[in-house]
Amino acid sequence: MKIYVILPAAGSGSRAGFEKNKILQKIGGSCPLLRAFSAFAALPEISKIAVCVSERDREEIRALLSPFPQAMLIAGGQTRTQSVKNALESFAQDAPDYVLIHDAARPFVSEKIIRDCIRTVESFGSAVCALPCTDTLVRAHDGAVSGTLDRADAYTVQTPQGFFYPALLSAYRKITDKDVFTDDSGVYAKYVAPPRLFLGERKNMKLTFREDFAVQELRTGVGIDTHAFGKDSDHIILGGVCVPSESGLIAHSDGDVLCHAVADALLSAAGLHDIGHYFPDTDPKYKDADSLVLLAKVRELIKKEGFCVGNVSAAIVAQRPRLAPYIAQMKQNIAHVLQICEQNVGISAGTNEGLGYLGRGEGITVTATVLLRSL
Repeated sequence: MKIYVILPAAGSGSRAGFEKNKILQKIGGSCPLLRAFSAFAALPEISKIAVCVSERDREEIRALLSPFPQAMLIAGGQTRTQSVKNALESFAQDAPDYVLIHDAARPFVSEKIIRDCIRTVESFGSAVCALPCTDTLVRAHDGAVSGTLDRADAYTVQTPQGFFYPALLSAYRKITDKDVFTDDSGVYAKYVAPPRLFLGERKNMKLTFREDFAVQELRTGVGIDTHAFGKDSDHIILGGVCVPSESGLIAHSDGDVLCHAVADALLSAAGLHDIGHYFPDTDPKYKDADSLVLLAKVRELIKKEGFCVGNVSAAIVAQRPRLAPYIAQMKQNIAHVLQICEQNVGISAGTNEGLGYLGRGEGITVTATVLLRSL
């Protein structure tokens, strides 16, 4: 069984009001097109994914999808219908058994929906994702309600939609200039047969307007950092606070192990590289660097990925020095840099009960967890 996928992505997305195509607008760290493409690429039974693109977006989309061997770019048409037809015709020399079509602007499609689509099209030759209508349906004339429709047999149609490839290609070749279709089920219904429905999901929404991009996404991250004592100093820096100590922590920067752990947790949650990638200890400009300043730079990095900080929780393990009197100021400093409330920063400090390198007072380890929210 050979299954191909078509992702129409040649529109401008003008109703969303962005400067570029909405499918390339980041939402929670990734763009809708990449999210949708990745969902299908994760299934081994799908061997080819054709993305219908405009010339304006071709190079950006080519770079975006370069890691995926399944990807192929097809010239989009003036309408969605023409784009899909172009893709169907491109398959003719190496025809699949089935083809699935999915809106690139539906980035939250689940594996369950895709597999339900495949099972349904294998059984019935067609598969249309849909949800029963739960809102009241009315007719209107000149802005006034003119009648009520029975919602008992009404559905709202989503994608993916799957079809036996030869039947869908034949249907598309019969389209006339008088035909107007908004999706593939309409083409199939007119020229082949009534398509089969299967149950969709409410989260499988289509992003149409700017407010649709305000979908809340949460990400968690963990960061762990350790520094050893041994520097000739009478203090250490934790959370930007100068804490009296018998010796300092060995580090290229100021050795703020707390800020470093929090920074790594933030970067991890956003799917970015670790702190050493952005502020390498081989770079002289980070010699004795203020880690609160570095943490502010990390906040900007995650902002570019479409995230802000929800909360931070950090556990400091140190046999020495005594940290309790300084924790309130650490919380205040970190909250200020990350632009969150102090109540959203939790810091605990404990010993290692005399066990291991921490118990012998040879160093300090901090474990930090964070929650990110999409902007």
